[in-house]
Amino acid sequence: MQAKAILRDTPTSPRKMRLVAGLVRGKQVDLAKAILLNSTKAASRNVMQTLKSAVANYAQLNPDERVSDQELFVKTIFVDEGSTLKRTLPAPMGRAFRIRKRSNHLTIVIDKVKNPVTK
Repeated sequence: MQAKAILRDTPTSPRKMRLVAGLVRGKQVDLAKAILLNSTKAASRNVMQTLKSAVANYAQLNPDERVSDQELFVKTIFVDEGSTLKRTLPAPMGRAFRIRKRSNHLTIVIDKVKNPVTK
């Protein structure tokens, strides 16, 4: 049984968020959390928040099943482009430059590992 968490309208450009999403794609949840904690990118905080929400959603969907972070993995993670706020900035000689403030939607799907590796 898989669980999903969605973070909508994050005020970060999709390109920057995709860099962080690529770091944790296909990893186990405990390893993904360690990677995000040690990442210097600002988008890693939002990915960590959404990953924790996906784990909580998995626990809520499966109340009689106790699983650890080692038994879960990031099955799918993708970033879609959200709405763009268009602003103008005054420029010399009466002109105006356009500023695009981009946003994105982050979706994380986690699932249980079929054959967990025990140490």
